[in-house]
Amino acid sequence: GLQVTDIVDTLRAANASISAGDISEGKRRYVVRTEGEFTTPEQVRAVVLRSGRDEVSGRIARVTVGDLAEVAFGYKEAVAYLRTLGEDALAVNAVREPGANVIEVMGGIRAAIEELNEAEVPAAGLILDQVYDETVYITSAIDLVEQNIYVGGTLAAIVLLLFLRSARATLVISLAIPVSVIGAFVAMAAMGRSINVISLAGIAFAVGMVVDAAIVVLENIYRLRQEGKPVLEAAYEGARQVWGAVFVSALTTVMVFAPVLVMTLEIGQLFRDIAVAISVAVLLSLLVAVTLIPALSRRLLGKPIADNETRLGVPIVDPLARAFVGGVMALTRLVVRSRVAAFLVVVAVCGTTALATWVYLPKLDYLPDGNRNLAFGLMLPPPGYNLETTSEIAARIESELRPLFSTVTGPESAPGEPVKIKSFFFVARQSQTFLGASAIDPTRASELVPVIQRTMFAEPGTFGFVNQLSLFGRGIGGGRVVELNISGPDLEEVLGVALEATGMIEKVLPRANGNQLRPNPGLELGAPEVRVIPDPVRLADSGVSARELGLTVDTYNDGLRVDEITVDGKRIDLTLLGAERNIHETQGINNLPVVTQSGLILPASSLSRIEVTAGPTEIRHLERVRTVTLEVRPAGGIPLEVALDLLQIQVIDKLAAAGLPRGVKLGLAGTADKLSETWDAMVIDLLLAIVIVYLVMAVLFESFLYPLIIVLSVPLATAGGVGGLVVLNTFTYQPLDMLTLLGFVILIGIVVNNAILLVHQTLHHLRQEHMEPAAAILEATRNRIRPIFMSTLTSVCGMLPLVVFPGAGSELYRGLGSVVVGGLSLSALLTLAIIPPLLSLVVGLAEAGKARHLLPESLRAAAE
Repeated sequence: GLQVTDIVDTLRAANASISAGDISEGKRRYVVRTEGEFTTPEQVRAVVLRSGRDEVSGRIARVTVGDLAEVAFGYKEAVAYLRTLGEDALAVNAVREPGANVIEVMGGIRAAIEELNEAEVPAAGLILDQVYDETVYITSAIDLVEQNIYVGGTLAAIVLLLFLRSARATLVISLAIPVSVIGAFVAMAAMGRSINVISLAGIAFAVGMVVDAAIVVLENIYRLRQEGKPVLEAAYEGARQVWGAVFVSALTTVMVFAPVLVMTLEIGQLFRDIAVAISVAVLLSLLVAVTLIPALSRRLLGKPIADNETRLGVPIVDPLARAFVGGVMALTRLVVRSRVAAFLVVVAVCGTTALATWVYLPKLDYLPDGNRNLAFGLMLPPPGYNLETTSEIAARIESELRPLFSTVTGPESAPGEPVKIKSFFFVARQSQTFLGASAIDPTRASELVPVIQRTMFAEPGTFGFVNQLSLFGRGIGGGRVVELNISGPDLEEVLGVALEATGMIEKVLPRANGNQLRPNPGLELGAPEVRVIPDPVRLADSGVSARELGLTVDTYNDGLRVDEITVDGKRIDLTLLGAERNIHETQGINNLPVVTQSGLILPASSLSRIEVTAGPTEIRHLERVRTVTLEVRPAGGIPLEVALDLLQIQVIDKLAAAGLPRGVKLGLAGTADKLSETWDAMVIDLLLAIVIVYLVMAVLFESFLYPLIIVLSVPLATAGGVGGLVVLNTFTYQPLDMLTLLGFVILIGIVVNNAILLVHQTLHHLRQEHMEPAAAILEATRNRIRPIFMSTLTSVCGMLPLVVFPGAGSELYRGLGSVVVGGLSLSALLTLAIIPPLLSLVVGLAEAGKARHLLPESLRAAAE
């Protein structure tokens, strides 16, 4: 008559440790504790389940666990099956604490693996291998950025030498690069900022920018020396004349990052790394330009330098440069003489650039995924598959990929073949399967994604994702997943709409083209299940409770965990198992034995109704409403903005037009929300950056008109940035992601520098040398052509390696670099075409009004 509940309750009570209060003896207090925890199988066998006294003999009869059951050590049933490179394996995950340095952690893990592989692991006949090391990508990316810094600095120095034709002058300016870069590292460390791939990229961008102020100062000193002025006077006057221009140029470059530094979005952290790196380097370069450059000029430019250009000449470059200068001066003379020509030039340039920007502006994306050497997949089989079936599917995928294993066919790939696989693993579970692979050539890891997709989704009814793990997004889908949420009060209606939406998505974004779809939790009501529904009347007649029935079915079917015990210092489960557990058919549940209070043994079917049906394995809620989420990951060549438009127009709008069940709603979320939120914030930041630049320049020029002229050069840079992306997309795919969009913020701060030089020099000639407006504009243009092109070309050459050189991490800042390089290149040309005509239209009126304002009141009245 012993029931399962009697055995379970007795074992739990016998294994419990109970505190029984305390007692006092003299000055001491003792805690009374009943200790009953099992430590050996013998203790479990000796637990008395029932005892009774024979009234005739007086003997006590005891029934123990050992009388009714076999107590032995065993193993749990496997819940997962793992293999790596065709061999059974165990997996150990190492998870670093938040804030820990990943490079230091991985270094410690490698040291521990080497130590274990020296003795303990081989002694057990095992091999311990590190499947994936994320620091390989990080280290490669850092090495590439460092290389770009060296190459960019060298190219910038070559450009300086080409313009100045003086090794001494080139040396003076080139010293600004290491001083500013090293100072930036020190300043960032003092500010508590980490040196990572993004911040290093910011410093690499700054390599070409840090010489801008030094170029302007030294070029002015150099020009005065060529005019025959003494070295001390040239050094002092050269720095004094351009001090205001270089100060405002540096200030505008830094101030445009003010909105970025206070951005609260998650992408703000990436922006801050670049913003801080560039800002610190530029501010240090300003300090170098007004202190170190004049001091070194006195030492290194003491000798006459008028003959440098005659000694050093470049046959092709010099004639082209003279022709270009002649063309610019001819255009300038035309626009300063004719206000109509000036107006037409301004309208033509602004209209053309605006139209080109509108036509060629790429679609938006959120963040680049990166190019980590790990292709990771999640496969969701149809509901109801058991571990054996999912393991067979995973093993079939492994066998199809086996010819690509480098351990089987060698590390070299034949032309046209996918890259060879360095490591491969899968973890098969009943409800899902994880797969991962790394490539022999880390730069070609993306080639493994379509290969794994093709083999994985060959199984009918499977869904999931396969992609390179994103650097910035969490989860299997990474950072480019769009969620289509279908919510409603009735789960069956929601599933019906989800099934219809899935079919429409398959047509709009077919999986055959690399798009991926994953329903969460699923598109069916649930996994098949056998429901045991107790019959209250029969249970009452038999003296069996619903709890006793449930625990009995659990014990005989899958085993019932009773408690946890300690054996040799290890915690293991104490599990109660039925004698008959090999149930392979649903009908087997009917015959499971249930013991009544009277000692009768009845089948489970006589006490309950047993049905084979289906039920949800998970019910997902969104704002307290039942929801099915279709997670869509567009193919690599489809920007998120395009995917969002397709889902909205071709799926959501069509379903709404056809009519949705009452209460069912559809909406886009996930990365779609982040993209929309970040775009709105970036638009505001761009406008704030323009306003900040305008106000800073208004303070310098003591005018609201001249800064407006300078700000008009920003659209020109926008067209150049878009052009840079267009050129880059002819060689590789590059969407307008949010990191790339930061390039336009950077452009606002640096493209105005050329216009500032022209306007500042024009005002110098007008106010200090009292030239006529037309003569002042011509002279300013003639004097500033060389520093404009020197600073532009050094900046472009300093950043160009970030765009051109492939490698780990280049996909993160390649788009940003192309925007800045394209914007700087075009703005250098168009600034010379648009600023002189704008000045010719307004400078006479503005300066006349300023001069009239400065006259004494009596003279002003007479003039009027």
